[in-house]
Formats: sequence, structure tokens, C-alpha cells
Amino acid sequence: MKILTNILKFYLFIITVFFIGRMFLFIQYFKRFSEIETNYWLTFLYGLKMDTIVACMIIVIPMLLFTLMPKSLGKKVDFFLKGYILIMISLCIFIEYATFPFFAQYDVRPNYLFVEYLIYPKEVFGMIMGDYKLIVMVGILLITGFIYLFANYIKFNFNQIYKITYAKRALLFLPLALVLFIGIRSSLGHRPANLSDAMYSSNRIINEITKNSIYSICYSIYSDKKYEADVSKLYGKMNIEEALNRFKNNLNIQSLDKKTPLHRKVKTNFKTDSSKNLVIFIQESMGYQFVESTGGEKGITPNLNLLSKKGLLFTNVFSNGTRSIRGIAGCVSGIFSTPGKGVVKKNKSQTGFFTISSLLEPFGYHTLFLYGGESRFDNMRGWFLGNGFDQIIDEPKFKNPEFIGTWGVSDGDLINRANEEFIKLDKKKQKFAAILFSTSNHTPFDFPKEKIDLINGIPEKSVKNAIKYADFAIGEFIKKARQESYYKNTVFVIIADHNVRVYGDDMVPVNMFHIPALILGEGIKPEVYSGLSTQPDVLATALDLLGLDLTYPIMGHSIFSNKKQALSFMQFNQTYALRINDRVAVVRPKKEPLTFLYEKQHLKPVDHDMELEKNALAFIVSLNYIYNKQLYK
Repeated sequence: MKILTNILKFYLFIITVFFIGRMFLFIQYFKRFSEIETNYWLTFLYGLKMDTIVACMIIVIPMLLFTLMPKSLGKKVDFFLKGYILIMISLCIFIEYATFPFFAQYDVRPNYLFVEYLIYPKEVFGMIMGDYKLIVMVGILLITGFIYLFANYIKFNFNQIYKITYAKRALLFLPLALVLFIGIRSSLGHRPANLSDAMYSSNRIINEITKNSIYSICYSIYSDKKYEADVSKLYGKMNIEEALNRFKNNLNIQSLDKKTPLHRKVKTNFKTDSSKNLVIFIQESMGYQFVESTGGEKGITPNLNLLSKKGLLFTNVFSNGTRSIRGIAGCVSGIFSTPGKGVVKKNKSQTGFFTISSLLEPFGYHTLFLYGGESRFDNMRGWFLGNGFDQIIDEPKFKNPEFIGTWGVSDGDLINRANEEFIKLDKKKQKFAAILFSTSNHTPFDFPKEKIDLINGIPEKSVKNAIKYADFAIGEFIKKARQESYYKNTVFVIIADHNVRVYGDDMVPVNMFHIPALILGEGIKPEVYSGLSTQPDVLATALDLLGLDLTYPIMGHSIFSNKKQALSFMQFNQTYALRINDRVAVVRPKKEPLTFLYEKQHLKPVDHDMELEKNALAFIVSLNYIYNKQLYK
């Protein structure tokens, strides 16, 4: 009981510090979320979850010492733990207190900037003493006061614990370790809890209040070390001026603004009195080889084949990469794959990053993301809400779904809910831009089998049957939409995030980046476009069809523009491939680049094309620079 009492006491001290910090943030910024539809009191419940993760991590060391250290070291452990607890609680107080000026400056809880600025101690100290001298003094008094209280009134006597026999203490190790593991994981789902669990509202401020500052800081340190690769060490050096010039020239983008090197004004080729809505339906792992109209197998996607004759069909689109977050970034932000982790999970792209939401919000659009699974997966919820999306509808928000699989509700449930939401918005005469993300075509391939005629000769739970069901949902969605008034004012995009599992003997299996894309809508003439294209190109084309003159940094062009280039840029693990027409430069970590000819769906080695290889490196260097300097806005 003494061990449990001390652990619980330590836990409550930590949680109390975090609660007080969150409570004062809640009071200070109440006006900015007081009218939201979401229950803002839930910030304390979800916040407790984030706080518990941190508290359990801090408690791991005391738990180990309580249960596994011998009695002979009791006095030393007592001394160490008193110092440890004093330091940890003081650190919690400091971080919580520092959150207030940081929040006032950046409108977010401490993140990578909090750590990044530590490498400039002179400048930081000068800024703090210039602007926050009083706050610093109060902070010092707070921590000093706590140290005084701890030394004189807060009693932790760990010597008593070591009067318990070693065997009895050791028996508590496994149950306590299990409790802490559960607390740290804080999730019974597929993945441990993460920052997305704090993003429960469409209001960014209440989400920030829900977060835990220490968790936010530690996550930024972890992800920077793990994912933010030094591209010069991995791929080679190139002067940033040269890199950006090569990058922009290859993309045929003219911009004189160094602060936003890709920003340019783009006039629509379809000017109308009233702009259209936009719906992008991203298909999980739907490769071109399953779609007859793009050169694939017959009989798997009858609905797409039929719809392809009624819209703008892209037969030569290549995805950004092999992960959903790479495809999402391409379809929602129009950006290629950055080195390291995808921008959906990277720290510096969690707020203030360009998306269709930030683009269309000034034109009065309501933006929403609909996903049948848990949107916290891959930090999608955090990224979408952090970058301006007004509404997230994911698995917990589907009432009485017809089918629930391993990854969430079925695509049928997804399109039904989407149609309902669009009808509501249309009745309000509210313009909207929506992203739908399917789940059915993902192992273990759960879908309502009664909705389709299963393909003969293959297992029920297979890629082809899952894609056939996804195709069924696409057909049903467009069928339902056509019966509603919003259809005539909406541009629909159907595009894959990436191909099915990418495999092949080539250094970069380019053929396995080939995906289908189709744009539909009232007044869109049936056409087949066979030019080499990317997800950013498809996005730019869809935006062109909305009928708006826009300013954006999208790394692609509408096919109706004379600036459109025949290229693609692909990421395959740590390897990158730049394809221009049918020549491909491959850049690998710490190895010389190579040049290939893409012929009969395979890479054929050819002599080095030095310019093409330099251009490929320029893409990597430029993307890394644009992300790190936060220039993609």
C-alpha cells in the first residue's frame, strides 16, 4: 500500500499542475471558443488523457526503484527520488507557466519552436527579458515557492517502502508496469494515443488547450530526430538558389516572391458567375491495373468504367508515394513528397500549411473531411483541423452504420453520410469543399459482401473484391448525388492515394505508382487525358473547373493550362525518382544518382543524364527547404 500511495500521490501532483495550467488557458481564451457547437468542457476530459500519458512516463522510474531496488540502497534511492520528484514537478510547473507567453506569441502550445529557439540563447534571452521580464520574475517566484513548500511541508518518505520485503515489492512490478503501460498507451485501438486525440473539435484553440505542453515538446524532439533527415548528408549538396531555380523551371512556375517561391496567380479557364463546390473522393490503394478504363483488368470496376465515359479521365497519373499521407498531401495540398516523414505528420506543417481549406475559405467555402475510420490515425485529424478544415466526420460520428470493419465503417456508410451533409449545406446555400477517404480496400479487406457479385476463383477477402466494393460505393455516391440539387454545382474528383502494395524489381517500381483519376460534374465534357500527370496536377485541374481566379503554390498545373509539364516525382522509402517524359533520374541515400529510360513499364539503365540527376536532387533540396522554412502557405 505504501508503494501505491506514493505513486498515486506523485501522479496527483503532476495532474494537478497540468489541470491548473489548462484551467487558466481555458479562462483566458474562453471568448475564442465560447460559441462552438462542440462541448468545450470535454477539453478537461481529453486533456486528462494527454496528461496521464506524460504522468505515467514520469512515474516509470520511481516504480522501477520502488519494486526492484534492494533494501541496502534504500537511503540512496530515497535521496534520489526526492530530488527526481522535485525536479519533475518543477519542470511541469515551468513548462505550464511558459505555455502562456508562448501561446500569446504563437497561438499554440509549445512545439518544435520551443526547442528550436534554444539554439539561439542570446537572442532568446534578450527577447524574454525585453518582453517578458515580469512574467519571468513571477515564474521564478512560483518555482521557488514550490521548492520551499516541497522542502518544508510536502512529505515523501520512501525509506518506509524498503522495510517491505523484496519479494513483496517485486510482486508488484508486473501489475504496476501494466497499469503504467496502459496509461502511456491510453488507447485500445490500433495505435497508441497521440496528439490527434486532443483534436476533438473543429475549433483550433480548444484543441490546443486540450493538448499537453510537455507531450507536444517531446513529440517534436522525437519526430525531428527520427524523421527530419539531413538531405545534404543523404543525397548530396546543392546551393538553395540553384535548387529553387531548377525546381521552378522544371515545374514551369514563375514567382518573384522569395518568401513564397511557388505562389502565383492562376486565372480560371472556366469563369462563371457562381463558383462550384468541390468533392475529392480519395480511394485507398486503388491501382490503375484494377480499372479497365485506365488499361487495367476487366470486370473489377464497372462503375468507374461507366463514369469514365462521362467525365475527364486521366489515364497516366502517378502518385506521390506509397503511403496514404503522401497521397493525401498531394490531393489536398498539391505538394510532392518531402524528405523524411510526410507533411501530414511533420511538426512544421501542423498549422499554417497550404490546403484547399486555406485556399477556399476566403471565398466562403465550408470545408470538411469525412473518413470511415479513426481520423487520429496517421495524425490526419490533427493535420486537417490544424490547417483550417471546419469539420471532421470520422467513425465515432457515424450513427447506426450498416457495416463496421477493422478499419471503420464501410464506404457505403461513408458516401451516405457525405450525401446527407452535402444536402444540408446546399439547403443553406453554403459552398463547400470536401475530402472523402475510403477504407474498404485495406487488409483484412472487410466489406459488406452482399453489395457486390464476388469475383469467381479468388478469396472473398481479397484486393480485387475490396476494390469492386469500393467501385460500388463510388457508383452509389454519384447516383445519389445526381438526384440532389447540389450535383449541378459541384466538381467531383475520384483519385487514388497510391497504388496497392508497391513491389517490383526496379530500383523504383514506377509502374506501381500508376493510379486512376477522374473528374466529373455538370458541364464537364467527356475527355481522355493521357499526358503524364501527378496528384497536384489533378488538384490544379479540379480547382480550375471551379471557376475561380486563385493564388496558390500547388506543384502542378491544370491540363487546360499551357504551363502543364510532363513530369512526376515519386518517393519510394528513402529513394526519390524524377520522371520527365520517359527519362527517370533516381536519387538514393549516400549513393550516386542513376538515370533510366522508362520502357514497357520497367526502368532500363542508360548513361548518366547529369542535368536530369541534378534536377532530381534540386527537387529534394527544394522540398526540404520549403518545408523547413515554412514557405508552403
